[in-house]
Formats: sequence, structure tokens, C-alpha cells
Amino acid sequence: MENVQKIAAKAMKELPASGGAKAPNPHRRGRIDIRGMLGNKEMQAAILSGVLMIGGWALGHVSAGISVLLYILSYAAGGWLKAKEGVETLIKERELDVNLLMVAAALGAASIGYWNEGAMLIFIFALSGALESYTMERSRKDISSLMALKPEMALRVENGGMALVSIDELKVKDLILVKPGELIPSDGVIQNGRSAVNQSSITGESVPVDKAEGDEVFAGTLNGEGVLYIEVTQTSDATVFAKIIRLVEEAENEIPQSERFMQRFEGIYARIVVAVTLVIIFAAPFVLGWSFGMSFYKAMVFLVVASPCALVASIMPALLSAISNRARRGILFKGGAHMENMALTSVVAFDKTGTLTAGEPQVTDLIAAEGYDRLDLLAVIASVEQLSEHPLAKAIVRKAEIEGVKLLPAESVTSVTGWGMEGVVAGKTWRIGKTDVLDRLNDRAEADRWKGQRSMLGGEGKTVSAIMDGDRVAGLVALQDVVRPQAAAAVRKLQSIGVKVAMLTGDRSETAQVIGRQIGVDLIYSDLLPEEKVKYVKQLREEYGHVVMVGDGVNDAPALATATVGMGMGMSGSGTALEVADVVLMNDNIEEIAGTIKLARRARRIVKQNMVFAISVIVLLMAGNFVTGIALPLGVVGHEGSTILVILNALRLLR
Repeated sequence: MENVQKIAAKAMKELPASGGAKAPNPHRRGRIDIRGMLGNKEMQAAILSGVLMIGGWALGHVSAGISVLLYILSYAAGGWLKAKEGVETLIKERELDVNLLMVAAALGAASIGYWNEGAMLIFIFALSGALESYTMERSRKDISSLMALKPEMALRVENGGMALVSIDELKVKDLILVKPGELIPSDGVIQNGRSAVNQSSITGESVPVDKAEGDEVFAGTLNGEGVLYIEVTQTSDATVFAKIIRLVEEAENEIPQSERFMQRFEGIYARIVVAVTLVIIFAAPFVLGWSFGMSFYKAMVFLVVASPCALVASIMPALLSAISNRARRGILFKGGAHMENMALTSVVAFDKTGTLTAGEPQVTDLIAAEGYDRLDLLAVIASVEQLSEHPLAKAIVRKAEIEGVKLLPAESVTSVTGWGMEGVVAGKTWRIGKTDVLDRLNDRAEADRWKGQRSMLGGEGKTVSAIMDGDRVAGLVALQDVVRPQAAAAVRKLQSIGVKVAMLTGDRSETAQVIGRQIGVDLIYSDLLPEEKVKYVKQLREEYGHVVMVGDGVNDAPALATATVGMGMGMSGSGTALEVADVVLMNDNIEEIAGTIKLARRARRIVKQNMVFAISVIVLLMAGNFVTGIALPLGVVGHEGSTILVILNALRLLR
């Protein structure tokens, strides 16, 4: 990377016209977007239908011919798409649906002179359909808004200059330049530069994050005011961005169980409604003594009020609104079915490492023997460990960097298999490794003192290593995978809504108990292999009911698949865990889990409210039609109005 600084000045003068995609401000509030709604083609057709209907009514006393013509145009504007959908369903699936029922009812009303009522029916039906389509589009946009921001090109640093290349041509280790205000084209690590990066499109974070050399950045996020040189760490098909696109594709194809039932029910119910309508038309004159005109009128009213428009719209708008709401918080559902299941959660089971904890060990204690300076000791052991790739060694080196300790030249550094590291620093041989050497000390008093320290640190769930200056104990260093700052708060929030919290880990029991007590979980399962995690997830399901499993690693994938809902960590999670997961926390913020469960429960309540309301309106209107008789306009307004109310009730979940 030596040429980066030299290239920078020249590159900024000779940058190609467009090195990356510009991005709009990605922040959006959870409100109904009126402009976006009016931009919906179905909404435009519905509004046109309404305007033509009003025109036909206004000219009814002036010219009957022009009035009827406007009504016909109103029918065509509002009903054409619905009629087309209904005919396609009838031809391809041999099923009647609510679209054909409504068109048939409108045509029936027109056939007996109720042009305005038929046009009103078409208008309100088209309006409710447009609202439902808006909900689906809004959800899709909130889930996949990132797709519209996908950068296509990147500025690659090569041979002392720049080349504008497709992101598909980028390889791992390539160096790219990102100008201020551009989208970052690939996952990578900053090699030079400093900037605030807006990651809201991926993580849901509302505040830009300061990034500097050594920090990780993601494709599709927006660079602020600084110039960044980034080393590519993922090819274009393996970035976090690419994972999100795959999640969106899965979400669009996933249909919740309740919606599948409603689709089957709609076909059966539509056939029943048509059959009853025909019976009323042809049998009522003989059985009840009604005139044919009265029978046909009541049959048309029945066809309108009995159609399951509101019932059909009770489920998906609510679930899609809830999914859209969570997407803005960086939580991606792969389908409405998982939102339904989330509402039933009784237990949330967390993997420990990387989920409840940071996933990387940190030095928590450094105890120096008498005659040794603590910082000098840290410099020595970091100097020996700096060549090791072991996570504990990296933690020691990080600690030295944090405390500003200067590393020393180390010679003859070797790894002692099954024990630790050994090296020569300042002419002395130093060893850092397992504390079993304490059990072989000749001085019993000294041995007891160090073993007491070891027991105390080990009892706190820490991994302890001995530092040896030749054959003398120079000190102890303790490391621990520290708890995420928000872990305890996340657990308390879950418990406050009546959800039990379990922790599943492969760590030894002592460590698991310490971490579990710190966080406050209800159930702790330790020393688990991946297959044993599956066993305990099954056990939790049998004992408590529906289980959400939260994990990040390859070893969590079987348990994620076994749980009612598997939730993967999007930022730190493995590719396998994300593929298996039903829900992805793109910002790894586990505090959002309780809020997501509450929202899922609220969505479930709204679905129930909608269904009870829709069925009640249908039953009351049908009873009114046969018992007291209701006018066709009242039937149209009552039934189709209930459909709009059901959808508007669902849209509240967008907030």
C-alpha cells in the first residue's frame, strides 16, 4: 500500500466523471407516503374511475347517454385490471376469485339500471385494491431499497493510476477509491482515508458511523465527505449486499400459512356465493313468491355484501406492513410466515459467542509478579505473540496497542504445541501458555499464591495463561470473551414481555455460568456440540412452545433450522447461518428482538381484528338484505368501505 499516498493527489485531479453511484438520502420515516401512493398505477386508475363516476352522476339529469358513457368508462378504468386478474385465475387455475365476483356484481347492478351503484362498487373495490398494492410495494421497497442503490462501477487502483471497472471484475485484495458522496461498491477494509459512512441502508443505523484505516465497510453504504481507499475483501456475489438481495427474493416468494388458507378459502367461498346468487335469482320467485326483478335485485345485493373482499385483505397487508416496519430497523424477514411465527414466541435461545458476547477475547487482567512492571510485561508478551494467529495472541497484541505499548524485537519465536508460545526478547527467554506449570513449582508458598489467583480468575469464567521468565513465574494474563454492551438490556426486554431466555454454548460450564449470571438469562446449557444444540432446541419447543434461535456461526445453522424461527446475525454471522436463518439482524442489535416480537404480536392482533370485523360486516349485511332489505348503494358502501378500513387498520403497523 506504499503508493496509496502518492496516488491520492494525482487521482483526485484525474478522477473519471463517475466512479460510483450517487445515492439519495436513505432516511425515511414510518408514515404513509401520499406522493408514492398517488404514483401507484392502480391508485391512478381508481381515482380516474371515481372522477368518471362523479361525472356520470352529475350529468345524469342533463344527458342520459353521456351519463351512461361516463359510467362505462368508469367501469373500464377501475375494473379492467381486476377483471383481467379474475379471468386469468379462472383460465389458469380454474378458480373463481373475488375479482370476478365484484365485476359480476357491478355488471349486474348496471343491467337493472343501477349504473351509479355499480360504478361506486368498482371505484371502491379498485381503491381498496390500490391500497393493498401500495402496502405490498411499500414493504418490498423497505426490504429491498438497497437494490436500487446498487453500485455498478468502481475505481480500481492499478499500475499507479485508476481504471473504471464493473464491480463484477473486482477481486479480493484489489484496491479501490471511493469519492465523497458515492456508494461504496464492495465490502472491504479501509487502507487510507477517513470519513463518516451512512450504513442505514444495510444496518438500519440512523447516524453515520465514523470510519478510518483498518475499519470494515460494506457495499451499498454511502460515503460521506472523505476520500477512501478500500481493499476489497469480498467478491460482488459474496457481499452483505448480495446476501440481502437473496433474502428479498426469498421473502417475495414466501407465503404465510394463514394466507395460503385464505387463498384456498377464497376459491371455495366464491363458488358458494355464485351458487347462492343463482338460487336467489331463479328459485326465490317460486319458493318465496318474489317477482323476478326483486329476486334479481336481492341477488345483486347479496353478491356484493357476501363477497370476501375485506376478509381476503385481512392478512397480507398487516404482515407486509410489519415486515416493512422492521426492515427500516435493519431486521429482514424472509417472508410473512416467519412474522406470524414470531408472534407465538415463548422462548428466545441465544448462542453465546458472537451473539451475547463480542465473539473475540479481550485481555481483562494482567497480574505482574513482584519486581516486574505491568506495562513492560505487556510489551514482552505482545512482542512474542505478535507473530501468532491464535485469537488469544491477537487479543494480547490488541491490548498492547490500546495501552500505547511499544513492541520489542523478538527472536527465535516458536509455537510450543499444546502449550503456548516461546521467544527471546532483550536476551531473555519468555514463555506464555497454559497454567499447568504452576502445579510444578518447587516453592509451595509461591505455587499456592499463583494457583489461588488462577482459581479466582477461572471462577470468573476467564481463560488464564502463565507468563514465564525462564523458569520463574513473571505473571498471569487473563482473557475473556466480553459480553455485548446491550446483551443484558436485550434479555431484560424479552423477559418483560413474558419471554424466557436461554443460552446455548459450547463453552465449559464455569464460563457459561458466569456469562449467564452477568446477562441474567433464565436457562443455561453448556459444553454443547452442534447436534446437542439441536437437541436442546427441540426440548425447549416441547416444554415451552415456539422457540426463536439466535446465532451467528456455522455450528449454529442446525439449531437455527430446528427452531420455530431462526434469527441470524447479519454483520458478524457466517454465510451458512444467514442462508438457514428465517430472519436476519443486519445491524446485530439484539435489543431489537423484543420489539420485533411485540410488533409481530400486534400484527397478529390486527389480523384477528380485521377478520372478526370483516366477517361481522358480511353477516350483518347479508342478514339485513334478507330480513329487512337494504339498498344496493348501502350494501356497496358497507362492504367495500369495510375493506378499506381493514387495509387502513393494517397500515398502522408502518409506524
